[in-house]
Amino acid sequence: MKFLKLTMLFEFFLIAGLASGAAAAAGDFSRLGKDLTPWGAPKAGSPDGTIPAWDGGIQKAPASYDPKKGYASPFPDEKPLYTITAANYKQYEAKLTAGHIELLKRYPNYKINVYPSHRTHSLPQSQYDAIAKEGPNVKLTTDGNGFTGTKKSTVPFPFPQSGVEVYHNMVLRYRGGSYSRTIANFPVQANWSFTPAVWKEETQFYIHMDNPAENLGYYAMVSYLAPTSIAGDFALVQEPINKSAEARRAWAYNPGSRRVLRAPQIGFDSPMTGSDGLMTQDDYDGFNGSPERYDWKLVGKREMIIPYNNFKLTDKSLKYTDIVGKQNVNQDLVRYEVHRVYVLEATLKPGARHIYSKRVGLVDEDSFQVAHVDNYDGRGELWRSHEVFASYFYDCGCTWIAGDAQYDFQSGRYILSALANEQQPFVFGKQYKPDYFSPDNMKRLAK
Repeated sequence: MKFLKLTMLFEFFLIAGLASGAAAAAGDFSRLGKDLTPWGAPKAGSPDGTIPAWDGGIQKAPASYDPKKGYASPFPDEKPLYTITAANYKQYEAKLTAGHIELLKRYPNYKINVYPSHRTHSLPQSQYDAIAKEGPNVKLTTDGNGFTGTKKSTVPFPFPQSGVEVYHNMVLRYRGGSYSRTIANFPVQANWSFTPAVWKEETQFYIHMDNPAENLGYYAMVSYLAPTSIAGDFALVQEPINKSAEARRAWAYNPGSRRVLRAPQIGFDSPMTGSDGLMTQDDYDGFNGSPERYDWKLVGKREMIIPYNNFKLTDKSLKYTDIVGKQNVNQDLVRYEVHRVYVLEATLKPGARHIYSKRVGLVDEDSFQVAHVDNYDGRGELWRSHEVFASYFYDCGCTWIAGDAQYDFQSGRYILSALANEQQPFVFGKQYKPDYFSPDNMKRLAK
């Protein structure tokens, strides 16, 4: 019943919350960079001043920034405005997700420290130019599973009018054109035991290629480093933009067989490698892959409390044991702010298969970064709650994740993933040759 009430509120914001973008609904590209941000969000803040106006976002790193030490905060001395706990959450319930409320009720150490809001997101000028130039020519496919009309823009739909348009903006949002990172992932058992899974990811997006293959969205290569049960495994993905025309192409290499095989299991609700069954393949990044198995509804836009500007979580002086808590992430390290978000509700299509019958996601109106997803089981009950800890990466010129956590309420376990505190700094903008992301090269790398 509580979720239904929240859904009714979301419907209200579809009318009231998006009213400020009435002209934008008609695709008024002349407003980009004027009263709207270069990607289509209102520059204006909230009427009460809680959410500030966008003033250009982060333009340069603070003087204290050293990539070997993490991403220094541009506002290191700020303190929480207030803290939400199980004792007072009803005061803030309208800005909390169903998952947040369940976490507050269930775990005594879980709390939400809310700080002043900062709209730090910005992109390179080349992206602003591409969004304005290419946007008028972008066309969604009839079934919504893809689009055409872009070569360099990472926001194909600056005025999204449907759930799948927000989805496509999220999947292809700017992350430096390419990146290489090594991350650690922690499936935490109910007794606080865990075996970290470590892997290296290398990804290159179509905007960072001179002559990308037709219909290519990105290449991704993953090499698994630990534990020994998966060390030496490789996975390769070639992701299309228009998934109506072709499906994801994926391959896997196993050192035991020394063979490269097609891997259709890398997608949808197959368990993610190294997650101990706590994440599906399409839980990665909040959402990923083809949207084809769900009906995606853009419920509206509203103000919500979400993880944001989590510079502290990137601090290289932190050990993983400082972050991995007994029942939940060390919430003293997580920063929350009030931001406007798109609310997406994905309902499993009749006849489609997936372990989640419904997914309710919050997507930041500025970065199109997923902030939170609540996943429901086949009975319609809240099963898993996924928090994504956004931060700004100076050497990328983008908003991305400093880590994320998915809580499984049925098993009492959770997984904390994408941490890099004890790993090497990320590398953005590397230029790869197309054949690097080929099955043959994956086999060579594995050997």
